[in-house]
Amino acid sequence: MLLEQHSVRLIICYTRLVKVILSRKGFDSGCSSHPSPILHDGTLLSFPIPAGPDSEIKYSDITTENKVKYSVLLEQLGIKRPNPQGFCHLDPDIRKCSFPREKGWKPIFGQAGAAQTHLANNGVKEGDLFLFFGWFKNTLGIDAELQFDQADKHGKHVIFGYLQIGKIINTKINNVSCWAGYHHHTKPTLNKRDNNTLYIATDHLSWNQQLKGAGVFKLGENLILTKRGSSRSTWELPKELKGVDITYHTRQNWQGDIFKAASRGQEFVIAENPKVERWAKSLFENAAQ
Repeated sequence: MLLEQHSVRLIICYTRLVKVILSRKGFDSGCSSHPSPILHDGTLLSFPIPAGPDSEIKYSDITTENKVKYSVLLEQLGIKRPNPQGFCHLDPDIRKCSFPREKGWKPIFGQAGAAQTHLANNGVKEGDLFLFFGWFKNTLGIDAELQFDQADKHGKHVIFGYLQIGKIINTKINNVSCWAGYHHHTKPTLNKRDNNTLYIATDHLSWNQQLKGAGVFKLGENLILTKRGSSRSTWELPKELKGVDITYHTRQNWQGDIFKAASRGQEFVIAENPKVERWAKSLFENAAQ
């Protein structure tokens, strides 16, 4: 009996914390120079970046939950087609309704090159949590009258989605499931890289079986990173993150209670910390869809 109790204590002791990665995705100043829209109902609709023709997916192939094509939204918002053919890099692909799915589909995210090396070097593993953020701006109107709200001058960085890692696949070493064959990271341009990697979502969040392992958020104040009234890279982070190591940043990025986010870098890996884990889990209390 004493031995059994001791074993239980050891299991609890070695339970690994969830590592959190803030992952910059979608349109930004370096790609299209336009933000993604926040729709009237709080939907955070991240526009994927443009891609070459081997992606096989166009903006006209992706739709909202109401079956409005992304290409139509781009036109309504006055955003010129990012490339002549209209191909895009649908990644992360976490919104089930956006594209036709084959049987067995799971939310998926791909990474390669220096950004993937950064994730690997910082020990990102199965069970860790990507929080995807991007540049967003409020909109006015609906359907054919959609336009950016000029009162939202700079826009803001907002966490729009998440993916808890269920499986990590290096495509140069492992076979990829048939259902994932549509994804850009399975195509020649990206797949030729030695560290081309796919992150497949868990079926459910490890700490809440009622929520899916990946998905999108509706807008909430706790998802907005940018300090109100400031430029979008001036963040007001929760107190749980103060003093915690975040890659691409140093302690000098903190100026009092303000955090000056790096303008470069895709993957900001936050050091494992119980407070950070509690903060990340708290985001799902009201906003997960």
